[in-house]
Amino acid sequence: MSGAHKRAFALFLEEEYDDFDDILVNRRPRFIKERTNDFENLDELDFVTRYRLSKKSVLHVLERIEDQLEYNTNRNNGVAPINQLLCTLRFYATGCFQGTAGDLCGVSAATVNRIVHKVSRAIVSLWRDYILFPETNEEIKMTQRMFYQKAKFPRVIGAIDCTHIKFWQSPGGEVPESYRNRKGYQISCTHDARIWRQCQRRARIERGEYGDAVLVGDSGYGCRRYMMTPLDQCHTKAEYLYNESQIRTRNPLERMFGVWKRRFPALAIGLRVKLKNILPIITATAVLHNIARRAGEDIPIDSEVNLPSPWEEILVQDDIPVPLQRDLPHRRITQDNRECQTLVDVYFERMVRSVITLESFTCLIM
Repeated sequence: MSGAHKRAFALFLEEEYDDFDDILVNRRPRFIKERTNDFENLDELDFVTRYRLSKKSVLHVLERIEDQLEYNTNRNNGVAPINQLLCTLRFYATGCFQGTAGDLCGVSAATVNRIVHKVSRAIVSLWRDYILFPETNEEIKMTQRMFYQKAKFPRVIGAIDCTHIKFWQSPGGEVPESYRNRKGYQISCTHDARIWRQCQRRARIERGEYGDAVLVGDSGYGCRRYMMTPLDQCHTKAEYLYNESQIRTRNPLERMFGVWKRRFPALAIGLRVKLKNILPIITATAVLHNIARRAGEDIPIDSEVNLPSPWEEILVQDDIPVPLQRDLPHRRITQDNRECQTLVDVYFERMVRSVITLESFTCLIM
């Protein structure tokens, strides 16, 4: 009963206002939890272990998004932007229940829920600065040089692959089972061939906006004039050389998924949030991972993470092996694979003839 109602009843019944206290519903008392000050209390090693980023990187992120986290008023003991960011990082670092994350950060589970999604979307707003694809001629040439230095594969501007990201809450709807993978758990994929077919970047590449630049991918992607995939069968040294170079060129991307998930274990352990909130969290952790890479930060140790199984088993489960589709011994040349065959017959054949054997080439690109 509100104060106005109590006063109205008191006037009507000509009784004292305090007599109505016994008919009020006893509410659960409000507790203000003690909020930790880990930024000041922890040394750099313990801080990185718990929050997966260095203090310097956390301050850098905070400077970029602080205006989006500020409250308009100081009423109700509002959570400071730095505590909001640390609470979100703690959630990314553990993949725990939001109530547990709240206990670690000194706020309620409901507050953690609001903070994690608010901060995640604020971090996502920075993606254009940290998730990049070469656009200008200078950027394209620089990227091609970087890829060429890995394994001597020419004209590469990017590698494409996919990984499973686990979540626990059923998406509901008419086709919830379409989100379940062969391991039996709900998943969200960062990339697969179907998503690539609907990708705006694919349309731009097919329009020729990137010239003769190519991508490298596994056999789950169809071979195209711009998409170089492994050969299913090799019969010549040039073909072996092509496969060796192609695989080594895209391997860093496959390793990146493991590093990314080890930096933010929530992606591997599983996200206990609604489907609509998963994509911002995935993108936010990708932004933070690139910030950490630019700062030269190592993967944090996992002493604070309760893993259901060793990392090797978790990452193998999240991998998506794609069996090679067998073809005839004599490959039929089509419009789609003509560019790939030209690379084999001209570029890699020339490398073989210039005294670089498969064995010496392997040593060269290790």
